Amino acid sequence: MDWRSEIEAAAGRIAGHVRVTPALQVEIAGIGPIELKLEHMQHTGSFKARGAFNRLVKGPVPAAGVVAASGGNHGAAVGFAARKLGHPARIFVPEIAGPTKIALIRAQGAELEIMSGPVSEVFAAAEDYAQRTGALQVHPFDAPDTLAGQGTLMREWEAQGLEADTVLIAVGGGGLIGGALGWLQGRRKVVAVEPELAPTLHAALKAGKPVPVAPSGVAASSLGAPMIGQFCFGLATGVTSVLVEEAAILAAQRLLWDSLRQWVEPGAATALAALLSGAYVPAQGEKVAVLLCGANPAPAPYG
Repeated sequence: MDWRSEIEAAAGRIAGHVRVTPALQVEIAGIGPIELKLEHMQHTGSFKARGAFNRLVKGPVPAAGVVAASGGNHGAAVGFAARKLGHPARIFVPEIAGPTKIALIRAQGAELEIMSGPVSEVFAAAEDYAQRTGALQVHPFDAPDTLAGQGTLMREWEAQGLEADTVLIAVGGGGLIGGALGWLQGRRKVVAVEPELAPTLHAALKAGKPVPVAPSGVAASSLGAPMIGQFCFGLATGVTSVLVEEAAILAAQRLLWDSLRQWVEPGAATALAALLSGAYVPAQGEKVAVLLCGANPAPAPYG
């Protein structure tokens, strides 16, 4: 697949539907100078709006509307995009999504099904609903339109003057990093950062194929996919993969608030945690960038 052409087309398709989010260079004590992309300022607080709009604008959308399985952020984005475009939406989420993300999905007007089982059962329920009703399923990470939509983020960042040799990206199901890899085509080093308790890509690279994991921990509501996506895995050759501990994620989340007054969820702090903890140590003179991808922590700052 020609991913750069797909991402170019997606960028034109979603223009006007998504925000161009800020990029900046900062100095953070204990880490040094880095570039940041503040994608947590996107609609509904995550990059997921890009993939959602790309799928729905591309269409067609049946009268039954759209359905999605989600840990929270994807469901909110699909609900938001569906409401803006005039389609009904039904979202299946696990209880671990938490009250902040569940409330955010409800605020978009989507019908919500909260499930107590593992994440894999949530995906199965959404698939069953799509087959029974004819609703359009919007996959959170393992679909070409989703991946291309997320890839517009890296395209946008480069257009804003990204200078980094290396970009650190948190990984869940692989839609975000897969889109970045599809756009970059090896022109910059990409470091995949995952929690030790949700190592979807790390486990797949070790096994030589996508394998099921049982995600848990502080970042599970955003990075807790049951398995890395096939499309991401196919693009991940040569990716540097590192794992970070729970304490490092929470420390990075707090550092972003203390240093920059950026309040993000643990999943969004995971990439920075690799630098803070030493899980990834840049070479002398290596310019690094960190993608902040989500701003829906539990509990929310207010309410």
